[in-house]
Amino acid sequence: MTSARRQPVLGILGGGQLARMMAVAAAPLGVKTLVVDSAPDACAGQVAPLIAADWTDYEALERFAAQVDVVTFDFENVPAETAHRLAERVDVFPAPRALAVAQDRLAEKTLFRECGLNTPAFMAVDTRDDLDRALASVGAPAILKTRRLGYDGKGQFRIRALADADAAWMALGAQAVAHGLILEAFVPFERELSVVAARSRDGDFRTWPLTHNWHTDGVLSLSLAPAPNIEQLQARATGLARTLAEHLDYVGVFALELFVKDGELLGNEMAPRVHNSGHWTIEGAVTSQFENHVRAVLGLPLGDTSARGCSAMFNWIGELPDPAPVLTTPDGHWHDYGKQPRQGRKVGHATVCAMDMAALKLRAHGIAQALQRESQVQPLLELT
Repeated sequence: MTSARRQPVLGILGGGQLARMMAVAAAPLGVKTLVVDSAPDACAGQVAPLIAADWTDYEALERFAAQVDVVTFDFENVPAETAHRLAERVDVFPAPRALAVAQDRLAEKTLFRECGLNTPAFMAVDTRDDLDRALASVGAPAILKTRRLGYDGKGQFRIRALADADAAWMALGAQAVAHGLILEAFVPFERELSVVAARSRDGDFRTWPLTHNWHTDGVLSLSLAPAPNIEQLQARATGLARTLAEHLDYVGVFALELFVKDGELLGNEMAPRVHNSGHWTIEGAVTSQFENHVRAVLGLPLGDTSARGCSAMFNWIGELPDPAPVLTTPDGHWHDYGKQPRQGRKVGHATVCAMDMAALKLRAHGIAQALQRESQVQPLLELT
């Protein structure tokens, strides 16, 4: 009599919606998941076992490491010390080095340029005098950002004119001592795109079609994939993402956020994890970003990243709307993250798919009309 095959266990640091969707994608592959988060009510705990522990609770993390085969991340702000400690005991993907680069906007922008990806002008800012020197070089308008711990528009101050420097320093200067700041030139971009990519342990590299993204108050509002009219940009974005991944010896899924200006790509940010702009892949691609991330970190072959027609993803922020208009739309898909409503919080998303852009626009517009959110879908409708 043969013994039962042992199911591998994937450990996830962070228990938000990304961990939740990873756990759901892992189950059909025969992979168990175990999540660590400081919040005992983290939403991933609704679908996977959850250890409630702080990132510096090394005794709890030792117990966690002893129960899993591989560790990965739900978000990139896990302390470097935590990642390195775990890496001494169990395989950690992506490697702590990739995490460290993505945690620091200055290191990230510097890496982009080293890998051939142009960026908006930028300068490090550690003092009030540094800010004046940076503004003299970069010019205004510009955006002052924290080098660390900023996401979804947090930790940023837009400087419209040189006279705004004092207000910007008042808002963010206190963080310069602990983490440093960076001033980036404001880019009057034509489009925001992202390339979501996967790299396996053996170096197999794949990307999903480029995604066109729209943001409101710094938070993703709507995504469209494949982005239209990007034939020349797709190859360039894929090549840049591959160069970054190979430079970092990256394993897993990541997203590279890009601006398009005068037909050229500029690097904005890299997210070393599955990404909000790739949620459409759950229903809209042959293999989702979540499944391919699980495959990559566990050493399984990557799946096909081709799109199944066209997809639009609505991000729900603060509170969930009525799901009925989505659920009654052909090829409409609803995702409730199981979170309590809160201003600015990502609480769910919806994806609508179709075989062509004309049908997709009709379906997306119908959903937006029913939910009285026509402004959210207007950028998609205006595309030609």
